[in-house]
Amino acid sequence: MASGQQKAQQNLEAFEVWQATQADNDFKQIIFRGQLNRGEVAKAIGCGKSALNQNPALREALKTLEDNLREKGVLPPVTESAKKDDSKPKQYDNTANRKLMDSKRVSALEAENIELKAKVKELESKLERFGELNETLSEMGFMPR
Repeated sequence: MASGQQKAQQNLEAFEVWQATQADNDFKQIIFRGQLNRGEVAKAIGCGKSALNQNPALREALKTLEDNLREKGVLPPVTESAKKDDSKPKQYDNTANRKLMDSKRVSALEAENIELKAKVKELESKLERFGELNETLSEMGFMPR
């Protein structure tokens, strides 16, 4: 069984072979969100997606490939905000799911509130109409017992 370093070297060599056999049109077919689709690259070279991040040599080779493709115009250029955020680790937002649930609940409650306000207005108008009718009947002496 190969050690971790040997496996890392094999993955790098497989990447270099794969890269050499691809044309610009091949790369265009696996673009996802402005970069090469990591899952497709991993499948093509026969490793896991995690190897693309954890293997420093492989990660650097992939970055170099993407930079070259950007120079050729195959990949879109990196925006200024992406350049700034590239070196920073992304902060995990553990409240994102809660915020989504809260916003859905708020919108449902607002819709229910609008429906209930309309129903209250309708019932108030009926009450006013029947209140006048009741008053008229009592003045005429036709009140039911």
